[in-house]
Amino acid sequence: MSRDGGGLRTRVKTARGRTAQSTRWLERQLNDPYVRRARAEGYRSRAAYKLIELDERFALIRGAKRVVDLGIAPGGWSQVIKRRLPKAAVVGIDLLPVDPIDGVTIFQMDFMDDAAPAKLIEALGGAPDLVLSDMAANTVGHPQTDALRTMALVETALAFACDVLEPGGTFVSKVFAGGADSQLVAEMKRNFTTVKHAKPPSSRKGSVEWFVVAQGFKGRRDEPA
Repeated sequence: MSRDGGGLRTRVKTARGRTAQSTRWLERQLNDPYVRRARAEGYRSRAAYKLIELDERFALIRGAKRVVDLGIAPGGWSQVIKRRLPKAAVVGIDLLPVDPIDGVTIFQMDFMDDAAPAKLIEALGGAPDLVLSDMAANTVGHPQTDALRTMALVETALAFACDVLEPGGTFVSKVFAGGADSQLVAEMKRNFTTVKHAKPPSSRKGSVEWFVVAQGFKGRRDEPA
């Protein structure tokens, strides 16, 4: 490992057993200001700043009392919620193990499991007013396939949100470049007052991720107007 440019940038030498790709990833991590900031401020990942920046633009978090964090690992988004809303009830779910977070109930299970939605709401103690989804399917290297698999997760997360959200609630989800497809956006517009796409500054320029923000849930269709 070495530094160039007057000590401003860390360069990583390719080591035995480390591929060129992993070396580039490590170098990028070491030189990423959001990674350094996350370490300094006690966040588990740079992803925390994506939610912070989305909140600054859309005021997502203010006043939320019950929050669901889909795809919680490693926990940065829930950390942001608990720091800003210490009294909010927060539940999260992920296939990956997640270290405990004070005040957050975490399930290690597949969100696609039929039992998952009921477990989340039972642990939350009532209907959420904010559903967050940072879920993305494991990539297989084929862009169209990867996009389709992730969009299937977005559709499932949206269906869950529309089943459980309090009227006036908010749904936020990661999507791929180009945003949610037109059919999915139309479904969101039927259920929410406003639907917008955003790419927060902390999302890497080369990343294909965007976020869709749906606010002002109109209420479940089986509810009286």
